Amino acid sequence: MTHPLMTARRAAVVLAAALFCGTVSAQGTAYVSSEKDDALTLIDLSTMSVKGTVPTCKRGRHMMLTPDRKLLVACTDSNAADLIDPATNQSLRRIPLGDEPEAFDLSPDGKTIYVSNEDDGEASFIDFASGKKTKAVKVGGEPEGVKVSLDGKTLYVTSEVANLVHVIDVASGKIVKNIKAGKRPRRMALTPDGQQLWITNELDATVTIVNTADHSVAGSLKFEVKGAREQDITPVGIQMTRDGKRAFVALGRANHVAFVDVPTRKVTQLVLVGKRAWNVTLDKAEQRLYVVNGLSDDVTVVDVAGGKALKSIPVGRVPYGLVIVE
Repeated sequence: MTHPLMTARRAAVVLAAALFCGTVSAQGTAYVSSEKDDALTLIDLSTMSVKGTVPTCKRGRHMMLTPDRKLLVACTDSNAADLIDPATNQSLRRIPLGDEPEAFDLSPDGKTIYVSNEDDGEASFIDFASGKKTKAVKVGGEPEGVKVSLDGKTLYVTSEVANLVHVIDVASGKIVKNIKAGKRPRRMALTPDGQQLWITNELDATVTIVNTADHSVAGSLKFEVKGAREQDITPVGIQMTRDGKRAFVALGRANHVAFVDVPTRKVTQLVLVGKRAWNVTLDKAEQRLYVVNGLSDDVTVVDVAGGKALKSIPVGRVPYGLVIVE
């Protein structure tokens, strides 16, 4: 008869070996928004397969988790956000976001939604609890990317037409500086220490790097993909690791995602994914990168350590964003 202690030890050894070999699957769900389906597609992270859909408002685009782990979805054609409880996948309420909302960010305390309203050329401040607009800041044409500083005092908004990033003082609602970026700036990421802002420029095949202390341009990074024309290298989505050492940038019509060494500002690897790699999301363990491909209607799962695509998962029509709930 096998001793129970020996059985427990063997189980522990098997588990440790599985973890070492990367065979233990991630747990949780990825929610994928889609511009054409008025629904979110749910991906089971353990099986890397679709397990269902959740109805939402019209033309769901950017998504975030609130501080209390609810899912907030900006719906451009509904002029609102849908607040969804991942525990039940039920909509809790709709929050008005003004005309043509696309991207947004939340204040660190979760009490204010900062949203870009494309048609109005505004950045709006929305009270999360009441849904009322408290401020509106006129910015350049076609605002999109929205990012709040770590201390919540500064708001950054990209203008695709003006090729600027507007620096807004949150307390006063005033623009304090305009940063010249590349052509058609889209999305932004802050380094974990908050000292640098990285801005993707869709029509320049570049990232602009800004020092947040004085909002001076510190440099830029140019992307090249063998066999791709420069005009097809269209970076949009960007995410950094928690230690700030690596960044992942979706290169749009070049159909690749770039792995970037942040300290040296150099591309270390390119991974082929789907058509029009649009947005990128890391899982909590930072072992897998989920790339949303807008023209092939799928999500590519990339093994970060190996730098290779593991699987492409068909999702909704014209998928846009992805949020992971673990």
